[in-house]
Amino acid sequence: MPSSNGEWPDWPELTPETGELDPENVKIKKDIAATYGEAALRKSWIAVCDKLKDLTNDITTKGTSVIPELAYDDVFKLSDIEKQRLRDVGCFVVRGLVPEETANGWFEDLNNYVKENKGAIGGWPAETPYILRLYWSKTQMEARTHPRAMALHRALNTLWHDDDDADKAFAEPLVYADAARIRPPGEPFRGLGPHIDAGSLSRWADSDYRKVYEKVWTGSPDEYDPYDLTDRKRANPAHFAGNAHSHVLRLWQGWTALTSAGAYEGSLMLYPEIKTTIAYVLLRPFFKPPANKEDILDAEKWTFDIEDPWFPGVWRNTSQELSPEAFPHLQLKDCLVHIPKMGPGDTVWWHCDMCHAVEIEHRGNGISSVAYVAATPTTDINLAYVRRQLNAFLNGTPPEDFPGGCNESALKGYPGNKIVLNGDAGRKAVGFAI
Repeated sequence: MPSSNGEWPDWPELTPETGELDPENVKIKKDIAATYGEAALRKSWIAVCDKLKDLTNDITTKGTSVIPELAYDDVFKLSDIEKQRLRDVGCFVVRGLVPEETANGWFEDLNNYVKENKGAIGGWPAETPYILRLYWSKTQMEARTHPRAMALHRALNTLWHDDDDADKAFAEPLVYADAARIRPPGEPFRGLGPHIDAGSLSRWADSDYRKVYEKVWTGSPDEYDPYDLTDRKRANPAHFAGNAHSHVLRLWQGWTALTSAGAYEGSLMLYPEIKTTIAYVLLRPFFKPPANKEDILDAEKWTFDIEDPWFPGVWRNTSQELSPEAFPHLQLKDCLVHIPKMGPGDTVWWHCDMCHAVEIEHRGNGISSVAYVAATPTTDINLAYVRRQLNAFLNGTPPEDFPGGCNESALKGYPGNKIVLNGDAGRKAVGFAI
């Protein structure tokens, strides 16, 4: 099927031959099947694949326009219906976090800082790094602790709920240090095809993580609530070691645009649905496709199979990957859509279980630059991480989730640790006084 988004990038297809076939994988499948039963898993499989027919048709028809766009101030006066719309799509753009001139200043500071320290700051890809192993620059810290940013993070976190925390104290944001990107035009990048962060095999293997999706396992996928923090706050995305796995739960992954960027300008692609999509990804390893390719979209003709060690797109040390042939019902070629054009100071947000990808091509004329800034809630696990992260901030060293970067305190123009905005609230979010 030709893609409604244009030519499908040459991301690798996922097959058993290239997959991780650890015998332990069979045990994980059998444990889940023994607990919940084949009948319940098959019931969910049929229901989810059926639901995807309408969802994929809707996304294909609407394309990028399915992603909601909001002005910053409107986030704080959403109706219940509008909030539910954001939850259903699972991603959205919030425009005007800061004025354009502020974002321009952030970019100029960051770009000059990187130029001054050329050769000292590594990144990805190694030969021409533009996803930078840089965590404590003035730009990044201001983007994380700006009063308007922290207010937005708090508001976005309240779209979730926790049965143990009716007052939503968890919504108070913490600072999670992540990288920045300065991507010039003309440089192709294939390293971040369709994937889902926050762990891979851990969703099945970690008992607390598995419990998050209990409604999917029990045959009631329509009752699954992707915004229930009650069990998720105890889940361990880093159940298996790997540099791709965060030790922190980010309710909303996101980035803040420091420059403008549109489709095919090194921007982001999202699969704009969360509830049914993640259920499908979770169930897919339990079913083998029919031999006849013409029957591939007929869920009834897939065979229940828990002897096969292959979890499509899963390697223990990396994020969950996806591809069109391995996950055919998702219709990725039509439903992985470009985000709207971003301007300096705009932000984009997506649920921690959402499939997303970075465009291979940057066909624009200028640099595409972002700071990766997530909405990170206050949970016990997150608090423990932020306490450890504070030492890295004070010393200018890479945070725990990003080993291998440089000692930033040795960089020219290193700003030190007096760059936290928003007074006591900002300092608390960074880890002081916790």
